[in-house]
Amino acid sequence: MSARRRVLLFAAVTSTALAMAACSQDSGDGGTGDTTPAGANTTAPEQPAADLPAPFDADPVQVALVRQSGAGDYFEAWGAGAQAQAEALNIELTVTDARNDNARHSTDLEQAIAGRPDAIIVDHGQTDAVEPLIHEAADAGIPVVIYDLALNDTTGVVVTSQSDASMAEGVLDQLITDVGEGAQVGYVSAEGFAPLDRRAVVWQQYVTDHGLDQVFSTGTVTESTLSDNIPLVDAALRADPDVQAIFAPYDEITKGATQAVIQNGLQDSVKVYGIDISNADIEVMTAEGSPWVATSATDPAAVGAAVVRTLALELAGELDSNAVEFPAVTITQDFLRENSITNVAQLRDAEPTLLLDDVSVSDWLVAVSS
Repeated sequence: MSARRRVLLFAAVTSTALAMAACSQDSGDGGTGDTTPAGANTTAPEQPAADLPAPFDADPVQVALVRQSGAGDYFEAWGAGAQAQAEALNIELTVTDARNDNARHSTDLEQAIAGRPDAIIVDHGQTDAVEPLIHEAADAGIPVVIYDLALNDTTGVVVTSQSDASMAEGVLDQLITDVGEGAQVGYVSAEGFAPLDRRAVVWQQYVTDHGLDQVFSTGTVTESTLSDNIPLVDAALRADPDVQAIFAPYDEITKGATQAVIQNGLQDSVKVYGIDISNADIEVMTAEGSPWVATSATDPAAVGAAVVRTLALELAGELDSNAVEFPAVTITQDFLRENSITNVAQLRDAEPTLLLDDVSVSDWLVAVSS
């Protein structure tokens, strides 16, 4: 690759990092500012309350959305999707976002319980910080739905999540196809986060089953995950420049790993595999010479909406199971380029299963449209 191409790709990833840093600033509105991310499912009209079953057919249903989100437009799109679906169902969301502050997350949940809402959604978080409070809410008769949060005891709680096992399996199958059995690989992730921990189990199984040589393991999750992972992966690559592939199972980490590969001039020899998708991710994946060659993902806006629908079915007494999992698809760099895809809206058109419009629905409850 020419020096000019490396500079152009580095600039694309760097501009993404700056955009993500801007997104991570707390606007003071709990992560529900006026700016709607491109590609979010937000066009569904509000359904008349008279057409909805109880408790949605009277005053707005009060729901506390207690979030522990991170940097990046994935979380912004998730929140926009949840808000759009709530508005279509006569639900009034009160949103708080602890932004990687576990103590604040606990306080937010305590305050939500004290407010006696009709229901609570807990989005992400650390088990030790919020599990006792979740059970306190359930014991008080407040329906609780959690998303991508590991609990030791799920009694009385509705559990929703991405299918982390299928996400990891899909992209790791692609890794094995690309680099083969016994390849030298690096792993960039963090512990203590439910989705990352579930993906780690699959990773370790693939390392064993395919004889992969894991030459380094590093990574962190912070309020500046993308930029904070660049020096970690840079150091790992300097120590092990012969690595053939990196698995970085969270898109902010994936972008950091991608930039570190570029900084070391290894984009022709090191392939990067991630999880999650967003407009910014697509920009990085499709940039000329990008080493990020595959990801496995759900549409975050569709997932946020589906979590709200799951809660609605629970409140209406129509939910069949207390565990709902959202399927993912594997997306390659080649697929994005061949279909000239530059954003999530176009990706939905090319891969409509991302819409999740057959998950947590009924005759009165339809998914918000894109």
